[in-house]
Amino acid sequence: MGLALFVSPRRWPLLIAAWVVSAGLLVACAPLLLDVVGGLLPGLGVTFHPVLFLSRAACLVEGVLLASVAVAYQRRWRGACLFCGRRHPSVRRAQPPRWAWFAAYLAVAGCLGRIGAQAAVGFGTSMLEANASLFLFEAGFVLAGTLLPLALVHSWGRVFPRWVPLLAGRRVPRWLLLGPAFGIAGAMTLYFGVSLVQLAADTLNGTWAQNLGSMPLAFYWAAVPAYAAWGLGLGAAARAYHQLTRPHCRVCGR
Repeated sequence: MGLALFVSPRRWPLLIAAWVVSAGLLVACAPLLLDVVGGLLPGLGVTFHPVLFLSRAACLVEGVLLASVAVAYQRRWRGACLFCGRRHPSVRRAQPPRWAWFAAYLAVAGCLGRIGAQAAVGFGTSMLEANASLFLFEAGFVLAGTLLPLALVHSWGRVFPRWVPLLAGRRVPRWLLLGPAFGIAGAMTLYFGVSLVQLAADTLNGTWAQNLGSMPLAFYWAAVPAYAAWGLGLGAAARAYHQLTRPHCRVCGR
């Protein structure tokens, strides 16, 4: 299909089919989030299967590559630069748009909502009992839900503030934030988007079962939408940051 997109003329059915296949591949690799967590932090007790990890990683790569070819196909239709997608010289904004601020704080609200849902049922493990993997996970969890989304819209996410030793006043490397933001947002949106659909279906047809311990159904209806909002908000804020900080295109000069 990717080859067909390269050589065929403008055909909407082919483009739609490419996006459908790409979406299917990405949905199939949704559990990759747990594979990555289990592989990087084995102390959490998340089961890691190398074969499943490789299979899901292959689905992710194939889905992303097919989506990239579909995007290039659309850009060729519009007469835009195949590298950056611009058709005309762009004027860089001085500040993020309002929707980016909303998205960033939606991500923070999703993180806090997830913590609130856990607090309502109890945390189970005290900090004195926590191992290194759990400590690293919780630290990354909080940073990805507070500092990262806020950095995408505040000025200190673009220029290091005065209190940062040796780096004060220098520009923040854009992919230092965009890499984790797009990666985390994509993984969370895929996994918890699929989980939300499954949770809704299981609730409506009465087949939901407590497979994750003794947590009540209400906990999942609080936690899963909070995760989904977190992922969507972080992804939108990352897109705004990408547009705000991207340099002139090296191919077309726009």
